[in-house]
Amino acid sequence: MRTTGVEEELLLVDARTGAPLAVSAAVIAAAALRDTGADVFTRELNQEQLEFATRPLRDMAELREEIVRWRGEARSRAEPAGALVAALATSPLPVEPSVNAGPRYRWMTEQYALTSREQLTCGCHVHVSVESDAEGVGVLDRIRPWLALLNALSGNSPFWQGLDTGYSSYRSQVWNRWPSAGPYEPFGGPAQYHRRVEDMLATGVLRDPGMVYFDARLSHSYPTVEIRVADVCLEPDTTVLVATLARALVETAARDWHHGEPTPEVSTVLLRLASWRGARSGLRGPLIDPVSMRPASPEAAFAALLRHTEDALRASGDLERARQGVAAHLERGNGADRQRALHAEGRSLAEVVRACARITTAEAA
Repeated sequence: MRTTGVEEELLLVDARTGAPLAVSAAVIAAAALRDTGADVFTRELNQEQLEFATRPLRDMAELREEIVRWRGEARSRAEPAGALVAALATSPLPVEPSVNAGPRYRWMTEQYALTSREQLTCGCHVHVSVESDAEGVGVLDRIRPWLALLNALSGNSPFWQGLDTGYSSYRSQVWNRWPSAGPYEPFGGPAQYHRRVEDMLATGVLRDPGMVYFDARLSHSYPTVEIRVADVCLEPDTTVLVATLARALVETAARDWHHGEPTPEVSTVLLRLASWRGARSGLRGPLIDPVSMRPASPEAAFAALLRHTEDALRASGDLERARQGVAAHLERGNGADRQRALHAEGRSLAEVVRACARITTAEAA
């Protein structure tokens, strides 16, 4: 069974006002003073963000336990700085983000100008192990049509600068302003993949391989395929469901590659439309069917995903849990739906943020 790890980016917010708070350095310093978490928490582009990474695990119940644990540890480290941690993919409240110090982030700010200065977004990246670059690229070429559904499932960013955007995942719209972000063309093999990355770096537009922001890529740090389309999810159960489906997609694609099944012929133009549709609609529909590339209800689109990955989910013991998880999310919605429901109750956006912070760490000790 393939190992799976998750990276979650959390928003640091003022405990009183709910506004993003630039205290990541203080939170990471607090982690360094304790016996646990010093090598788990890292900074991101902005000082209002905190990232943690789980271990690579095979059991999804253990993965859930780690997510709950590290969210709780993040909360305990943020509290002395007057901050809460919220699993929100964008800030509902207006913000002018503060960029972290360092030559890489300074270069990004100079190179990308307003795009980098406005880029306060929090994602969830799922790493699934592969046995080689050849298998990994075979996977990348075959999972392309399905990734928009993971974005729809995880959508958790309806608000931006104090306004309802109308999107389920507005994070993905902001994120895709990076010049290397979004859907990608099939590569055909590892040599072609690495040549594509080298050509991208040779343009001077990107500083290093870490700025290759494909929706999915070979990790430059681990022997994994890294799937990068998801918003950070409000609840751990959603994160685990996204990770479960991501692993099943990787396993299914790897089997097809080993068996010599051809790569699906889906144009990148259509994938961009499917990506936009998933970000706009979330689980309220319509979506784009990954097989026909035509409009479909969320129920039909996710039924196709479950059929496509059924053998892999059954082999890992996740089939029934995945079915139940998808059904529950289709019924109650995703994080964006939850945020909007809180706001519709008459709560201010500040109150929505504080409520989401409580949900983020509700299960933590």
